[in-house]
Amino acid sequence: MKNSSADTPRCDWDFKLSAVISSSSSPSSDAIGVLEFDPTNSLLATGGIARKIRIYTAANLPILKEGCDYCIYTPAKLSSLKWKPRSGSRLLGSGDYDGVVMEYDLERRLPVFERDEHGGRRVWSIDYSAADPSLGASASDDGTMQMWDTRCDAGTSVAAVRPDRAGFSPVCCVEFDPLGGPTVALGCADRRIYGYDVRKAAEPVFVLEGHEKAVSYARFMDSETIVSSSIDGSLMTWHVEDRRLIRRYRGHVNSRRFVGLSVWRGSGGLLSCGSENNRVFVYDRRWGDPIWACGFDAAPQQNQGFVSSVCWRQTAGDCCTLVAGGSDGVLKVFEGRPRD
Repeated sequence: MKNSSADTPRCDWDFKLSAVISSSSSPSSDAIGVLEFDPTNSLLATGGIARKIRIYTAANLPILKEGCDYCIYTPAKLSSLKWKPRSGSRLLGSGDYDGVVMEYDLERRLPVFERDEHGGRRVWSIDYSAADPSLGASASDDGTMQMWDTRCDAGTSVAAVRPDRAGFSPVCCVEFDPLGGPTVALGCADRRIYGYDVRKAAEPVFVLEGHEKAVSYARFMDSETIVSSSIDGSLMTWHVEDRRLIRRYRGHVNSRRFVGLSVWRGSGGLLSCGSENNRVFVYDRRWGDPIWACGFDAAPQQNQGFVSSVCWRQTAGDCCTLVAGGSDGVLKVFEGRPRD
C-alpha cells in the first residue's frame, strides 16, 4: 500500500531535549545496543558492547549529566534486555553475543538463571510472555527462536521454531503480544515477519511479506497491529488478521545496522527509530513521513556515529518521554507535549 500524496504529515507535538547523559567509558567501546524501561516506568536499563548493564532511576534522567545509579558487569557484549513481568522490577533478562540468555536479580546484582540453546550463536533478542512471565523466548543467529521456561533446567526448550526452514536465515527479533494474547512475532533475515501461537507453535499463524531486506525489529502496536523495521530503510505497519500492509514509513537511513524501534502505545500512536545519519526520528502512525527528527551532534556527516537504540516510556496521559542512545555511548532524553 502506497502513501497517498494527500497524506501530509502534521506534527501535533513539541519535543524538547531535557538531558544529555554520557558514560565514563571511551566512546569507541560503549555503543548502546538496547534501552528498556521497566513495567512501572520508574527504572531504565541500558546495555551494549561495554559488557555492562546500567540502571537509571527514570525520575532522575532530566538532571543527570554522567553516570548511572549502578551497573552490573556481564561476561559478554549485550544485544537485548527485557524486564521480567510481575517480578517487581527485580529480575532483568539479557541476551548476548555469545548466544547465552541470562536473568539477573537486581537486588543481589547477580545472575540467577542461565541457558545456552543456541550453540554459541549470537542472541539478537529476548522477551517474556505477559500472560505467563515464566515463559520466555530468544531469537538467534542460528536461525531459531527458542521458547523456554525459567522454572526448568537449561537445555530443555518448550519449543524451537525455525521460520526459514530452507535457508536457515537468522531470527533477528522476538516479541510476545504485550497485552497478553497468545501470539509471538518474529522478524527474520529472510525479509518476513512470522507470527506463532504459543500454544501450538508447529506452524506460523501468519506470515507478512513486503520488506526488501532483513527484518530487524517487529513490535506490537496492539494485538491486531504490528510495526516492523528493516535494513531496507523503512518501517511498516501491518493488520495481522488479514495480513494487510497498512502503511510504509520512510525518512530515516538504515541499510546495514540495528538502529532500534520503539512504539508508544499511549494516546499518541507514535513510532520512533534511530538512523545511520546520527539522528533520531519520530513517526505518527497516520503518516508515512517523519513528523520530527533530531541530530545527535551539530555535524553528523563529519563522523561515523549513528543512533543505535530508542525507547518510549510507556506512560498514560498526554505527555511522553523518549530516550535515544548513540554509538558513542551517549543517552539523550526528550520530552514531548501536545501542541495547543
